Amino acid sequence: MKAEGRVFKFGDNVDTDVIIPARYLNSSDPAELAQHCMEDIDAEFVKKVKKGDIIVADKNFGCGSSREHAPIAIKAAGVSCVIADTFARIFYRNAINIGLPILECPAAAAAIKDGDEVEVNFDDGIITDKTTGETFKGQAFPEFMQKIIKAEGLVNYLNSNEG
Repeated sequence: MKAEGRVFKFGDNVDTDVIIPARYLNSSDPAELAQHCMEDIDAEFVKKVKKGDIIVADKNFGCGSSREHAPIAIKAAGVSCVIADTFARIFYRNAINIGLPILECPAAAAAIKDGDEVEVNFDDGIITDKTTGETFKGQAFPEFMQKIIKAEGLVNYLNSNEG
């Protein structure tokens, strides 16, 4: 399983209120949430992001409240993967539960720049910055997590024949 796209780079402590502002939480529709993804940190994000693009961030991505709206908004906006130095634990769990692939890799988070083209291989955790030619080793997903992501989330996985 692979992802490939252009990078949108963010810093430390990107919290769930920045990922999807609280004023939009009256909706649980993924398409509606996607329209407001990251708008308080990058007002042009939803106009620029294309299906398959990748978010790269520094420490503690997804901190703040435990709402699932944040990873839903990111995934619905077309982002194929989030790479960060570290993730807030509840965001990490919510992302896997809804089928959004995320990888912790401090070296990649530090080196990859905004606008770089990146490829991620989820089977072995290899992250390749195609712009610079550098490769990084992130944590590969265990097989059961890959199955959850391929099923587009935990509920779909549990409802499938595999779950």
